[in-house]
Amino acid sequence: MSGIPDELQPLLDPESSVPATIEPNRSTSKLQDGHVVLAPSDARSIELETIPETATVGRNLSWTSAYMLTISRVVGSGIFATPGNIYKTVGSVGLTLTIWIVGATVAACGMAISLELGCMLPRSGGHKVYLEFMYRRPRFLASTLVAVQAVVLGFSASNCIVFGEYMLAAFDIEATAFRQRTLAVGLLTVVTVIHGCFLKTGIWIQNALAWVKLGLMAFMAILGVVALFLPHTSSRANAQALSVPRLFEGSNWELVALSTAFFKVVYSFAGYDNVNNVLNEVKDPVRTLKTMAPTALLTVAVFYLMINIAYFIVVPLDEIKNSGELIAALFFEKIFGASVGSTILPILVAVSGAGNVMVVTFALSRLNQEIARQGFLPFPKYLASSYPFGAPLGGLMVHYIPSILVITLPPQQDVYAFILDVEGYPGQFFIMAISLGTLWLRRSRPDLKRPFKAWKAAIWLRIALSACMMVAPFVPPKNGRGDVGFWYATYAVVGGGILIFGVLYWYIWTILIPRLRGYHLEEETDLLEDGTSVTKLVKIKNE
Repeated sequence: MSGIPDELQPLLDPESSVPATIEPNRSTSKLQDGHVVLAPSDARSIELETIPETATVGRNLSWTSAYMLTISRVVGSGIFATPGNIYKTVGSVGLTLTIWIVGATVAACGMAISLELGCMLPRSGGHKVYLEFMYRRPRFLASTLVAVQAVVLGFSASNCIVFGEYMLAAFDIEATAFRQRTLAVGLLTVVTVIHGCFLKTGIWIQNALAWVKLGLMAFMAILGVVALFLPHTSSRANAQALSVPRLFEGSNWELVALSTAFFKVVYSFAGYDNVNNVLNEVKDPVRTLKTMAPTALLTVAVFYLMINIAYFIVVPLDEIKNSGELIAALFFEKIFGASVGSTILPILVAVSGAGNVMVVTFALSRLNQEIARQGFLPFPKYLASSYPFGAPLGGLMVHYIPSILVITLPPQQDVYAFILDVEGYPGQFFIMAISLGTLWLRRSRPDLKRPFKAWKAAIWLRIALSACMMVAPFVPPKNGRGDVGFWYATYAVVGGGILIFGVLYWYIWTILIPRLRGYHLEEETDLLEDGTSVTKLVKIKNE
């Protein structure tokens, strides 16, 4: 590709002997904010997908903003709501802490893979970009599965639900289903309006809420240490269970119990790759990603472990088992008493959940916009546009509608834990596909520049764990029921069924119907008034 300016070059290894086969259209490509803005005709070229692309709204995310975006995405309701259910499922302090440590290790392996791919393909879209780049055959299959998963399972319901629970608990109001869901819907609506109409204000708010989370986690970790010296806490009551010889006493080693608990831990670490979804808006994306992501994950992992230990020091073990999603409220109550502990600090936990809703909504709306840009959602002219407020309002609505349905329609009992399980299961298939694809790309495309390279052992560990997590839900427990009151494999059947639906949908609309009606699908690019390039899937009659 000699003769082409460096800034228009794909991210290829200069020492590679593999020649590039596709050149940018220099007559129609241009530079903006130091990065390449591709002409519509270049939008789907294989080589050009390795070139950084600047969003129409510009690059508004600094290193600090990206760090806060990651922290706020990872730290939602998980550490404040799931430890009680995890301890109840696995039965011992030692096994609970072990699962959290293993979860952090697995998250680090996943982060290494996302770093390699994000630095190699520094564009918004995350998994969508990587799967499309890796699996171009069968045509449109990877894109369709990502679109189905993003629309059907891309919701913020769980953290909205916990927000409602903690707000009601803070003000000592009876937590009826109607009240809880009203608060959840209200939160999601406010967040959607802010991100859809006030872009920079939304970024500022989610950064501020991330600082609140960091302060809250540090405060809780310190309280756990201080509680050792307070006579009215439960540290003495739990002393035997916390002693090394008895740490694993009562452990439940059933595979279905371990997998269910591990899903919840994995969910609590979910989002370490959140910035990969919005790289078009990150300043100096490759350099930022390489340093920011490990720093954010290490911060979260240390605080998670310290907070779990603090729970076991302060709250009696029997109460932890029965705490449901309110273990953090019990923690504060045990230290500060009912008046302060059950009012002020649970509000901070609710605010933390609200911050998570903000960053999830922020990132998933961009993912939905990228899906719409490539023609895999209806009405791409509207859903891919950033008009009129310079924000992906269409992508926000695609996220808003299924979230509202999940909040309002399912039965109240056990809905939170079930939602976590259903969200986590299909993700294992994508993790498996991306991990295998990373190894395949190293062999098939050694010419691609990799500013960061994941450890091969980490990739294989991620593959092995994903395989186990896909099989484990179908291993029956002794009582034949899961930990949320349903048949033990219900969440796996529902999550897997969504993926099967995606495959059937892809086959019907890309193969069966075109074959019956005598046409085939081609991609046609266009440029919207706000500068967003979109791809339309048009029907071409067979000759």
